Amino acid sequence: MARDSDQRPLLDRPDEKTACFVHSLIAGEWDPTHQARDVQDLVHAAIDDDILVEEDDDLIVTQTGDQSTKKVVHSRHLTKAQLSDMAWNVRKLSKKLDSIKLKLSVKNVFIITKAGDETVIAHTREIVQWFLSKDRNTNYTVYVEKRLETESEFAGPQILKEEPSAAGRLKYWDVDFVHEHDHLFDFVITLGGDGTVLYTSWLFQHVVPPVLSFALGSLGFLTKFDFNQHQKTLESALKDGVAVSLRLRFECTIMRSNPLPEGSGHVKRDLVEELIGEEVEGTLTHKPDKVVQILNDVVLDRGPNPTMSSIELFGDDEYFTTLLADGACVATPTGSTAYNLAAGGSLCHPDNPVILVTAICAHTLSFRPIILPDTIVLRMGVPYDARTSSWASFDGRER
Repeated sequence: MARDSDQRPLLDRPDEKTACFVHSLIAGEWDPTHQARDVQDLVHAAIDDDILVEEDDDLIVTQTGDQSTKKVVHSRHLTKAQLSDMAWNVRKLSKKLDSIKLKLSVKNVFIITKAGDETVIAHTREIVQWFLSKDRNTNYTVYVEKRLETESEFAGPQILKEEPSAAGRLKYWDVDFVHEHDHLFDFVITLGGDGTVLYTSWLFQHVVPPVLSFALGSLGFLTKFDFNQHQKTLESALKDGVAVSLRLRFECTIMRSNPLPEGSGHVKRDLVEELIGEEVEGTLTHKPDKVVQILNDVVLDRGPNPTMSSIELFGDDEYFTTLLADGACVATPTGSTAYNLAAGGSLCHPDNPVILVTAICAHTLSFRPIILPDTIVLRMGVPYDARTSSWASFDGRER
């Protein structure tokens, strides 16, 4: 994020235009003498304060990473000053966005429909027809899920037949297409409930366009708009602009333990010593395996095991405690109303820059839900001598 108000960003792709409102907002705040960053990745995902959670045959680690870089930043090498600087600038950016209405330049519209609900398909068709109509001042290109291509109720060919001017502007997406072309989309519309919004967050792992959500599901914490007023809502958003709510996301990195060097014998490994002890040059105890961005929570639990989990909890370079429970839920402020609430955790306003840690059916009375600042490096680890392994899930996926 920006460090000084008189600095301007150095773009990796200066010739590539974007409708990203955050990009246009902060474009006058960085200096090209600073280290180059992928600004589009950073600003489209400014919804993130970037926290990393990592699993291992024996380990899950949570760390704060730099979304703008393509490589993984190991949490123990990220200084407290870097974390504080990053978090402060995200809050500064969020405060600016809360106080203004942003006019978007939209060409490519991405529509996500609640899976398994046939009643939503007809509503999707209405939205598509509205965008492709010759009455619009802009020739929008609309992307809908590929499964709708063969749905008789959606009837894509019939839409094009009724509106010949829309030829070539109705396209279909699948997961691979989104991951390869995440910079392409200017605006996202979701039709469903909170699960559809979470699926959107999972789809856009790096670049997150503005998301407008219509409530057509069972839960509506994240879906503000009524579909009955969708034409009025869309006209107002595209013509007059939108008010934006930035949401903190966690970046979760699964870490795998490296085998001991040959000749080490039967050395007893200590997770606490490996994570916060003195590092031996040229020796890496763990390696990153996979990175996942989450909007709600990461849950580490006992999975199918009959006995409870044993979880080591670390903050910065300090050992916090060993948690004996069915599991632990690390939630964003947005996710405070989800599993965190069911497990007895605190409710939190989405503007609060915090990390919520809640035990799931704790075995001891001494562990209570805790709220940590977003400047802390949080790690969760399963000790080597734990009786059972643990399982991790990210926004209920990737288990």
